[in-house]
Amino acid sequence: MNLQSALEFSHTVLSENVGLGDTVVDATVGNGNDTIFFASLVGKTGKVYGFDIQQAAIDQTKQQLLLTGLQAQTTLICDGHENIAQYVHQPIGGAIFNLGYLPGGDKSIITHGVTTLTAIKTLMLLLRRGGTICIVIYYGHPGGEEERESVEQFARQLDQKTYNVLEYQFINQVHTPPRLVVIQKR
Repeated sequence: MNLQSALEFSHTVLSENVGLGDTVVDATVGNGNDTIFFASLVGKTGKVYGFDIQQAAIDQTKQQLLLTGLQAQTTLICDGHENIAQYVHQPIGGAIFNLGYLPGGDKSIITHGVTTLTAIKTLMLLLRRGGTICIVIYYGHPGGEEERESVEQFARQLDQKTYNVLEYQFINQVHTPPRLVVIQKR
């Protein structure tokens, strides 16, 4: 077995913890890959909420969902993930973040530690027992290191009686390989 990238491993973890009928959140829609992944996991009886601050990301993902026939169970919202509480009110089985910037997009539009932590805390309140939040941290850009530090510091302080926290990273790769932080409610 080959070791998986941080993103691949996040999908492996989520596929073990999210199932048909679950409600899930893609906190950073980007190019739509995680939204499609979640929509296929939860099926027609589940619900996917996807957030992105860039209309281009929402439009591209909407097109991908139409092509795959997975749009019925998906709601895309052009808003910052720090505002999740305005839209999602039911328990969730999982969530995913891909922090950084939109691949192929404007690299000056990035996620930020303050808004990301607000979103994570909101999602933790909604997380059902066994539910999992995967945070893939791309930090090799201006502002990325600060966001990585804030997320990791927050995750390290979580009560181990309530949450299991895992960090996954290749430590011998150059160019700041992405890190994965997984928070699972016990």
